[in-house]
Amino acid sequence: MNNNSFLLSAKGICIAVFLSLNTVVYAQKTAGISAVSEKTLSTILEKNRAFYTQGKVADYIPELGKMDAKAIAFSVVEKNGKVLNVGDVQKKFTMQSISKIIALMIAVNEKGEANVFEKMGYFGTDKPFNHFSNLETTGKPLNPMMNAGAILTTSLISGDGEKPFQKILDMVRYITKNQTIDYSKSVYESEKSTGHRNRGMFYLMKNNGLITGNEDQLDNYFRQCSIEVTAEDLAKIGYFFANECVRFDGDSQYKNTEVAQLIESQMLTAGMYEFSGEYTRTVGLPSKSGVGGGITVSVPGKMGIGVFSPALDQHGNSAAGYHMILDFVKQYHLSLF
Repeated sequence: MNNNSFLLSAKGICIAVFLSLNTVVYAQKTAGISAVSEKTLSTILEKNRAFYTQGKVADYIPELGKMDAKAIAFSVVEKNGKVLNVGDVQKKFTMQSISKIIALMIAVNEKGEANVFEKMGYFGTDKPFNHFSNLETTGKPLNPMMNAGAILTTSLISGDGEKPFQKILDMVRYITKNQTIDYSKSVYESEKSTGHRNRGMFYLMKNNGLITGNEDQLDNYFRQCSIEVTAEDLAKIGYFFANECVRFDGDSQYKNTEVAQLIESQMLTAGMYEFSGEYTRTVGLPSKSGVGGGITVSVPGKMGIGVFSPALDQHGNSAAGYHMILDFVKQYHLSLF
């Protein structure tokens, strides 16, 4: 065999080995994802259950303060639409800020992304979710994930009275395929009676010319935050945006790659409040939390994750929920990075 033949042969062997190793690695990852089971979820849940002691149930909205701090649930919707649930999966809690991604989807579908974002930014923030941020300087909210931006987003949804809220509720029911979902009247009343900071944002934006309606629009925001769901519902929402706005059962009525990318990018940038940067480093997936104790997670092109534990950390995110997600993502190598 001459030198050229030998080199070609050796090169061919190296390429074959490289492809073989990559195939093995890919197969291991694929097998790992398909091997998700309720037993696995239960193990992760039990490992992280005690983290609720490091958090505090939100009580600035009196009705939220009544939640059982020890309640915990973990749900996953796999690529084939299979649902896996462990923990207090029947326990209902309010969506709170998780509803913001649904409202954003509807507003963008109706008005177009350019028209929505000419009134607010795509920015992240190091400030809490209820911070006024730059409303008094540039006059515009930083992003649609903070309260100011979310209030503005809901005001952009067309319709009089409760119609914008009804659109949000109907979309949540559609995505989850759960027509029994409704909102908590008691939480709504509690939010409305204590929501003076949100009311201040509303009128500041009205003064800036971003909002032209009346407080009915703010009431719709309070109602959407009061929509009651389960961890399974959140997993289905995560799946929906992870799969180009296609429902877990394959229904593609709202399929839209651009909208899904927009929602996921906002979740990744600002979905976990001022913790979003660190969360992106540790978890590395589009996620949205709510002070009701829920977190929805999208694993792009693959699955949706929903967790619930009402005791919150200093950022307003579920303490045990974050650690369950972190362990799950690490075990199955789900981070985007």
